Amino acid sequence: MSELKIALDEAAGEGIISSSQAERLLPYLTGKDIGALSVDRGLSAPRSLDESNPVEDTEAPRFVRGFHDVLITIGVIVLLVGLWGVANRYLSLLAIVILAEILVRRQRLALPAVDLTVALVAWVFHTVVTYVGSTPALGNNFTIGAIVIAAPFPLSLALFYWRYRVPLSLALFLFSLFGLFLAAVFYVAGTVTGSTNVPADYPIQTLMILLVTALASFALAMRFDLSDPQRVTRRSDVAFWLHLATAPALLYSTVLLALRLELASGGTVFNNLTDVPFGSYLQAVTVLVVVLAMMLIGLVIDRRAFVTAGLVSLGLATAALLTHSNAGFDKIGFLVLIIVGLVVLVIGIGWADLRRLIVRHLPSGMQARLPALR
Repeated sequence: MSELKIALDEAAGEGIISSSQAERLLPYLTGKDIGALSVDRGLSAPRSLDESNPVEDTEAPRFVRGFHDVLITIGVIVLLVGLWGVANRYLSLLAIVILAEILVRRQRLALPAVDLTVALVAWVFHTVVTYVGSTPALGNNFTIGAIVIAAPFPLSLALFYWRYRVPLSLALFLFSLFGLFLAAVFYVAGTVTGSTNVPADYPIQTLMILLVTALASFALAMRFDLSDPQRVTRRSDVAFWLHLATAPALLYSTVLLALRLELASGGTVFNNLTDVPFGSYLQAVTVLVVVLAMMLIGLVIDRRAFVTAGLVSLGLATAALLTHSNAGFDKIGFLVLIIVGLVVLVIGIGWADLRRLIVRHLPSGMQARLPALR
């Protein structure tokens, strides 16, 4: 597909010209050698045909080119929700495919592409969970049920990416492979141990497996990241989505494993991070150290997902520390909001300066592979 055809399709999609006018203009302008350069739709293709602003954040995908994209996305959401409520679920799947053909493959609208990818994942998840829930042999056995739930995602997302080349679908496909791997590991572990619910029966071993998988996902995301340090191709978009999913997985698996190992010899460790304020002083410090380490990693690799993923845990750990410091209970909530808000503002406003301060102390070889300092 030529750059000219893409531009004409986008102009038609935004109502600047009609579709018939776009079809007539293409051969006319092509005959005059205007805009006839080919455009790669693979991962090495430019992230956007628009010129990027030199001071613009290059981390997140640029998937909104105007209110037209937002309007179309709202229409897609409303239509799919309506179909979901009144029609057969397979009609919703048909609608997703038809809309993807029009909005993604033909008009190349990025925000609706994200919306339709999420809709496909939601449809597959609802379908398989409904099936597992209605089958007692699967619903009562975690190890088998997990495999049945995870199995359809890689194939459906691979087909969606093959057809529409949406970076989010590739990232979710890769992430679904990790999910299927986890399900297979739990199935094997359950077969060996005779357990039907490995996570509940072997919590420490489960957290170790989750941490290793999260580290593998992080390594894969960094592979995409380091292959495009200037963040000008779709590889960076794939890395963005992978980091967005990996950051909380890495954070919580690390925190919960550290706390489990910390109190393995005695005491009670919370299973849910919302219980942090009711834990010990040492537990709160452990959470705080892990969160700060994650934020440091985010600064080094220039990915804010590692900062935002830890904000809730930062607030809960701060509340625990204030509680153990005998601060007035009625003021703790407000103090936590002030502290977390200041952390967000300091990191957000001083992001580039903080990166320079940290990255310049790293080995020169590592600096050369990281995203450029701005």
